[in-house]
Amino acid sequence: MEDQPFLIASASNMHASELVGACIGKLGELDTSINIGFAYATDILADDFATIIRQLQEQTGINNWLGTIGTGICAGSQELYDHPALCIMLGSFPEDSYRFFRLGDTDLQDFTSGHADWLNANQYHIAVMHGDPRAQTVSDQIPDFVDTVPQSFVVGGLTSSQSDSYPQYANGMHEHGISGVVFNQQVPVATTLSQACSPIGSVHSVSKAKHNVVMALDSRPALDVFREDIGEVLARDLSRVGGYIYVGLPVQGSDTGDYLVRNLIGLDPVNKHVVIGDWVEDGQKLMFCRRDGASARSDLRLHLDKLKHRVGDNPIRGGLYFSCLGRGRYLFGDESQELKLIHEILGEFPLCGFFANGEIANSQLYGYTGVLTLFL
Repeated sequence: MEDQPFLIASASNMHASELVGACIGKLGELDTSINIGFAYATDILADDFATIIRQLQEQTGINNWLGTIGTGICAGSQELYDHPALCIMLGSFPEDSYRFFRLGDTDLQDFTSGHADWLNANQYHIAVMHGDPRAQTVSDQIPDFVDTVPQSFVVGGLTSSQSDSYPQYANGMHEHGISGVVFNQQVPVATTLSQACSPIGSVHSVSKAKHNVVMALDSRPALDVFREDIGEVLARDLSRVGGYIYVGLPVQGSDTGDYLVRNLIGLDPVNKHVVIGDWVEDGQKLMFCRRDGASARSDLRLHLDKLKHRVGDNPIRGGLYFSCLGRGRYLFGDESQELKLIHEILGEFPLCGFFANGEIANSQLYGYTGVLTLFL
């Protein structure tokens, strides 16, 4: 039944094959209308991921699967880290409402031309996308996808792993690119994005920059502006800003004050330069941000309240959550507080996902954010 709640199950602290059996054992008899499964596993299982997917297909009879691995995964209201863990979510979708994709650097045109009739017949598209953080082209593939697939919006995350393997699955194994599934308007969704930072000071204009070195802001030495924004206490001891102060790059055209958070790479007190984790150009806007648990909780609560209002009386069938690997226990504290806040505000519903090495929303690749997508 296409309007029924999704099914979800998770298991941990077992061998790979045992995890699959434990999850399926919790689901009971599966309705024949279920046609897509989502699977997320901790990175300890990176080398077993292909086998896990194959066993899931064999034991459920569901051929269509999407998933990847993460340094941590989301399983309902639980965050699972540091040991073998698997979460699966199963849903029913209209048969002609989706198309899977696995794209390397030059495969996008093949996908759009191969599905041109289907894409052009739809009013809009929502894509759930995974990407390989090792592939330098991924940051370009995301906006290219949005620009090329008509009326599309993308949510997702980059695989995170402490191993040498970064597997994705989208009806086939994939690495070194992007993969996922595109849904059309037959699949209603609601999405939101939450930042882990709060801006400090004002928005500045980059007066002079080269690559990722900001030399001047508002026609003044960049480091002087930085010191003023962060306050006297931190300015006296710049060694304390690491992991606390970040750079925000406002998203052009955003009507919600959206911005991309980038790392502060270094400070040059001699030349008064600020080095950041992205290339910037003269005339670009820039601000500085503070990252802390209180800001993250406040922002997440704010966006969840807005999302709840948008959802209204529509039942939530299931959800996907892609959160930065620097959030979760590191920012919200232990005991799965980030996921518990989602359920506190939106109620109980099937939710799975993973802690990513970069989060995707629309055409942007974010950091330190949480991207929540609800299937209604």
